[in-house]
Amino acid sequence: MTIACRALLISAIASGQGKTTVTAALARQARRQGLRVRVFKTGPDFLDPMVLERASGAPVYQLDLWMCGEANCRALLAEAAAESDLILIEGVMGLFDGAPSSADLAQTFGIPILAVIDASAMAQTFGAVASGLAGYRERLPFHGVLANRIGSARHAQMLAQSLPSDLHFLGHLPRDPSISLPDRHLGLLQATEIDDLDARIDAAADALGATDFKTCKIISFDAEIAEPVAPLLRGVRIAIARDTALAFLYPANLALLAQMGAELRFFSVLNDAALPEADAVYLPGGYPELHAAQLAGNRALFDCLRQHHAAGKPMLAECGGMMLLFEHLIDLKGQRHPMAGLLAGETAMQPRLQALGLQAVDFPDGELRGHTFHQSRLSTELTPQFQARCANGSASAERVFQQARLTASYLHFYFPSNSRAAANLFLP
Repeated sequence: MTIACRALLISAIASGQGKTTVTAALARQARRQGLRVRVFKTGPDFLDPMVLERASGAPVYQLDLWMCGEANCRALLAEAAAESDLILIEGVMGLFDGAPSSADLAQTFGIPILAVIDASAMAQTFGAVASGLAGYRERLPFHGVLANRIGSARHAQMLAQSLPSDLHFLGHLPRDPSISLPDRHLGLLQATEIDDLDARIDAAADALGATDFKTCKIISFDAEIAEPVAPLLRGVRIAIARDTALAFLYPANLALLAQMGAELRFFSVLNDAALPEADAVYLPGGYPELHAAQLAGNRALFDCLRQHHAAGKPMLAECGGMMLLFEHLIDLKGQRHPMAGLLAGETAMQPRLQALGLQAVDFPDGELRGHTFHQSRLSTELTPQFQARCANGSASAERVFQQARLTASYLHFYFPSNSRAAANLFLP
């Protein structure tokens, strides 16, 4: 069955051009017009989707031809098209960056591209840059360009006039701190940490002006009949950490766990002194280094984690969640904080990014894909049970530690890439 929906992929010449602000503004405008809109994020990302979920009013799933796979991307797009009037996809980095890139995704599904260009320091060169993006690859679907961070109406006019006749100028946003999104190491602030986020999104939508979404091309998506998900986790209660310290959760992961029959129970590592009654624990990534002192003071919860582990119950700890389980965490100021101590060693924040990239692990039940993205360094004498493989063939890859039923790694796993391997991380 084929399902059709208007769709647009928002990309740019590089990171930091304002893709998330533009995508959020477009999503908010679409909702104002009464359109049902679904937003996706290209590539592995947790922070941008939080903002886009607030703008669109719906969970934001990932689309990545390697991590998710083409079939999973197609299924997600078809499902969204069946219940939406408009699909918006925010790209990752620059249009052609990475393998696979945003351009690869757009070309695979025939989705036209809206390129966002920070024009704050250019005039007629805007047209040359836009032409380069549009013509760099043959048969690349291209919708038009949008200028960001302009200085005046006259500036916008100069930019529009610099474009060749076959490229559409689709609007502009001003250089205005009230619509920018605050950031820090690893990316944007989490949506819950930006008190005036809705006001910023509304201001961006207002500044963009009226957008005619009828100019967006209608794209057809093939809705393949998916095999039912096996109830591998039927009746399994999973306690999942979710707060400002540990918040890096893929909606697709949570949906899959529920589809496999798991009962999801959420708790806070910052504020709860005990775990919910559960058969397994999931500690996702996040920013434990920003809350290290408060975490160190929650000894009652650490005792519960140690008891859970000592009872031989499953636990998965990813990146920030793993940092919680070593003996110490050294923050950006060099202060050492005691953690749960389930694993021997310590993690220390560094001034620069330590790892970034798509990786996979060969578990007994097959390959489970995901990505790594962290600014801390691990010191431990523990021997890893598995070594990940980089998608680009690089020799550097993350270690996966296992002690009894505890699995810990810097990797953030994408569960739908192998539901059976994911389920076995939580099975009692």
